[in-house]
Amino acid sequence: MTETDARPRAALIEAIDAELPQTQCGKCGQPGCRPYAEAIVDGEAINRCPPGGERTLARLAALTGRAPLPLAEPAQSPRVAWIREAECIGCTKCIQACPVDAILGASKRMHTVIVEECTGCELCVAPCPVDCIDLLPHPAWEAAETDEARDAYLARRAEQGRRRHRARQQRLAREARERRVERQKRLIRQRQRSGPGSAAGPGPQRQRQMAVNAAEQALRRARQQLAHAERQGEASAIEAARGQVDSASRLLDDARKALEQASAAE
Repeated sequence: MTETDARPRAALIEAIDAELPQTQCGKCGQPGCRPYAEAIVDGEAINRCPPGGERTLARLAALTGRAPLPLAEPAQSPRVAWIREAECIGCTKCIQACPVDAILGASKRMHTVIVEECTGCELCVAPCPVDCIDLLPHPAWEAAETDEARDAYLARRAEQGRRRHRARQQRLAREARERRVERQKRLIRQRQRSGPGSAAGPGPQRQRQMAVNAAEQALRRARQQLAHAERQGEASAIEAARGQVDSASRLLDDARKALEQASAAE
């Protein structure tokens, strides 16, 4: 039995993720470093991380008990995205693509990269419709003159990349939940405004029942998100998930009340 087989899955995922560079670049074929760690535990090759290079490959080989195969792509030294601001048209596509929210800007306004937070993932380059983003050697890496300084930079980049990527994923999930709740609120309002003589689409009572069903689904999803957050033990995620459960519960109460009132009036 290999070390991969012997170690608990969750602990091995954590150990592998801790060795990855947290650039969240996707060059490994996975949507981030954590998914790549999970894929490695499930049998994915350990040689698909160009930003990690040979050192990360060697550490992954030691963790998993596998042979250190040659890197699938050449190793890459730390880089930073640089927007030629005079050419930027403010399309926000790079902002949407950045996995660590390291680009500032707004629609039809100039964008700029937060150099200290950029992981050099390259994901902002392809979406840019005017090709105004360059990838340059990261100045902090260039300024590091000793192995200790370079190690410190890599550790800092990894910690920031992991933290900011997690925060972005939580933000996107929260915004998606809020959009679902808002859509369902609009559906309830539309159902409540529907007159008894409306002939378009399902009848008013059927529409109200559909609103109840949709609200019940929203509450189930919110409770699942809360259970997941509690398993992860992240206080901010638990607090956000509890808020979503409360919101979904109120939405369901409103939908059921509208259905009961309509039923009583018939």
